[in-house]
Amino acid sequence: VITDLKKRLDQARPFVSPLEGIQQQYGMNTNLLKEIVEFWKTKYNWREREQFLNKYPQFTTSIQGLQIHFIRVKPPQTSGLQVVPLLLLHGWPGSVREFYEIIPLLTTPQKGRNFVFEVIVPSLPGYGFSQAAAKPGLGAVQLAVVFKNLMERLGFKKYYLQGGDWGGAIVANMATLYPKNILGVHSNMCVVNTPLTLIKTFIGSFYPGFVVSKEYEHKMYPYSEKFMNVILESGYMHIQATKPDTVGVALNDSPVGLAAYILEKFTTCTNPEWKTKPDGGLKLKYSYTDLLDNVMIYWVTGSITSSMRLYSETFNKAQLSLGLE
Repeated sequence: VITDLKKRLDQARPFVSPLEGIQQQYGMNTNLLKEIVEFWKTKYNWREREQFLNKYPQFTTSIQGLQIHFIRVKPPQTSGLQVVPLLLLHGWPGSVREFYEIIPLLTTPQKGRNFVFEVIVPSLPGYGFSQAAAKPGLGAVQLAVVFKNLMERLGFKKYYLQGGDWGGAIVANMATLYPKNILGVHSNMCVVNTPLTLIKTFIGSFYPGFVVSKEYEHKMYPYSEKFMNVILESGYMHIQATKPDTVGVALNDSPVGLAAYILEKFTTCTNPEWKTKPDGGLKLKYSYTDLLDNVMIYWVTGSITSSMRLYSETFNKAQLSLGLE
């Protein structure tokens, strides 16, 4: 796989130059991409990163016919402490890699606290090292059942949840379906999609105080500005909800294309204002090594197409008809 990757990186076609005065507004700037690919070819060492990725205990188990990969880290010290189970769920285009820095903070006893976490960090089905579904129908609601069953398999009857992006949708579904099992939920992607919400949000564009307190008003309004930004940044979502297999062919064949597609989201989705920065803000927040770890998980497992199918399996009438919104 690594030999093939090097060959593909070396034989990538020349990039089309960005337009004058354009940074990330048209997508991944190819001058930035050129720098990242050169780093990938000359400085990124997969064998070293394998050791880093294997620093935590990893397992697979069969849940509802799918091999589910997960990291499980128990606290090294528990004397006098309550051990609290915590399920951490990633989203797209993320992976278990995004939790590596926070795992030791959660599993190490903290001064003044009488508890410590035991963390379970699965790869979503079709992402990274978890098996993809072979049939349609595995959406975010069904994944809530999968992960409840995973926690049950591991002996946890009650536990806490944290999720972002698709993980945020899944933990919301888990809390709705299994309130007696869930001790608490933390989400960094809270969404409400009911008709009443849409009406209230619209009214709030004229009377913001009707919807949100003054200190948070700037996060919702002016509504036209926020709504247009959603339109600008959500084209990928429509493609993946309708034709994931088509775009998946290209991304699964080209590591450079895969990196551009994924890393674009780490610029504008971290901070929309970073569109105007030559480096897309990546150097402010990340290292190229860390970013490429995440890209490599998709590349070495060939999982980009199956990961994008989650959009198609969730944004459809069958899911909406379940009424979990």
